[in-house]
Amino acid sequence: MEVLRRPRPVDGWLATFQAALGVVAGAPAAQRDDPAAAARAVPQELGDAERRHAAALMRVNHVGEICAQAMYEAQALATRDDVLRGVFRHAAVEESDHLAWTRGRVEELGERVSLLVPLWYAGAFAIGGVAALLGDRTSLGFMAETEDQVEEHLSSHLDRLPAGDRISRAIVEQMKRDEAGHAQTARLNGGTRLPLPARLAMRVAARVMTTTAYYL
Repeated sequence: MEVLRRPRPVDGWLATFQAALGVVAGAPAAQRDDPAAAARAVPQELGDAERRHAAALMRVNHVGEICAQAMYEAQALATRDDVLRGVFRHAAVEESDHLAWTRGRVEELGERVSLLVPLWYAGAFAIGGVAALLGDRTSLGFMAETEDQVEEHLSSHLDRLPAGDRISRAIVEQMKRDEAGHAQTARLNGGTRLPLPARLAMRVAARVMTTTAYYL
C-alpha cells in the first residue's frame, strides 16, 4: 500500500514562491467567465480623459488584487490549520480572477499596470505574515477588515468611473460581491474584530497605496 507523504515546510514555500512569481510576472488566467461579457456586447465610447481616468482606477484595483494575493499567500503559509489554509487559498483563487480581469481592462484601455508591482507584493506579503503570527483569529479578522475596506473602496470607484464605462463597472461590481463574501467567510470561521488603531492604520496604508497606484 502506498504511503502518502506529508507535505514538508519547503513544499509550502515552493508553492508560495511559484504563486508570487506568477503574480509579479503577469496575470493568472481567470477561472470564471468574464463578468463584463454582456457589457462588451454594447458599443461604448469614452473620451480620452475618461479613458485615462478609468484606466487609472482599474490600475488601483489591480494593485489591490496584487496585495490581496500576497496577503492570502502569507496567511495560508503561516497557519497550521488545514481548514483555514483552504479558506485563504480559496479567497486567493477568486482574487486571481480579479487580478486577470483588472489587468486585462487596464490594457484594454491602452494603459499599463503599476510600475511598483514587486514592491506592492513584498509589502503586502510581509503584512499578511505579521497578521498570521498574531494567531488565526486575528489573521481572519485582518482578512475581514481588509475585505470590508476594499468593498468600501470599490463602491467609491463605482461612483467615480465614467458613466459610459459599463465594462469596468461590471468588473468592479462582481469584485465587490466577491469581497463581501470573503469578509463573511472570515467572520464565520472565527475572525475577531481588530482594535480601532489597527483599522485606522490599515486605512492610512490603503490611502497611500491607492493614491500612488493611480499615477504609478
